[in-house]
Amino acid sequence: MDKTVPPGAAILLDFIRETEVGRSDRASYDVIYGHKQAKLPKPLTAMTYGEVVDAQKGWSKRFRSSAAGGYQFTRATLIDLAKQVTSISGKDVFTPDLQDRLAYKLLVRRGYPDFIVGKITLVEFAENLAKEWASFPVLAATKGSEREIRRGQSYYAGDGLNKALVKPEKVEVVLKEVLEAARRPHEPVEEPEARPVPLPVPKPRAKPVRKSGRFWTWLLTAGGTIVTGLKELNLVALDWRVQIAILVVIVAFAVYAITSMPAVRGALGLK
Repeated sequence: MDKTVPPGAAILLDFIRETEVGRSDRASYDVIYGHKQAKLPKPLTAMTYGEVVDAQKGWSKRFRSSAAGGYQFTRATLIDLAKQVTSISGKDVFTPDLQDRLAYKLLVRRGYPDFIVGKITLVEFAENLAKEWASFPVLAATKGSEREIRRGQSYYAGDGLNKALVKPEKVEVVLKEVLEAARRPHEPVEEPEARPVPLPVPKPRAKPVRKSGRFWTWLLTAGGTIVTGLKELNLVALDWRVQIAILVVIVAFAVYAITSMPAVRGALGLK
């Protein structure tokens, strides 16, 4: 069924197709009146709209009716629909989806929207359907196209060609189902909820190590220690090698004191 056809109408169209041609599967769209589609040069659904209308010219004489497709469109109906639905081209292929859309147009013509909202009764809508599709029965006695008819007869009873092919009770059941489906709120198809994509956590930038007051305090302390040591020990009187050794120890102590601070190690590039 074409996706543009509403749910309630889709149920009804499936029922109409099954009633008109005796089946509702894919092959139902290729049927012509009298089930003589095998005599066609190619399947109906492989023909264009224009080819179907042109071929129907001789079908009334050859097959007794020009009815074609799943909904048994007559030639006059297809020509009329082409005038109403201006988007249709003679080059459009007579596909199942196209036939569904055309049949829905016929439902609308016959009062489907009014039936759904309660402007016309089930009996009135059924009679409208019987006027469009001869295989449908009327649900109450009325004046038909040829004579007075009773419940269960085709609207065209008496023309020597058509008769109802389904019981009126079955029509009533289906139309109630159609009404229920059409009035039922249809939830839109929800797209799967997209999971939020975790954003990459930015790496914390290494803060530049500022030359803090402690750094300078330690540096001055180390320098002061060296000067004080020189004075206290009177290194001038000592051998130069001893002086160097003492200076190395003092400098090593100062460096250790400075680099033992994490901030200072970072500033000096030490881990």
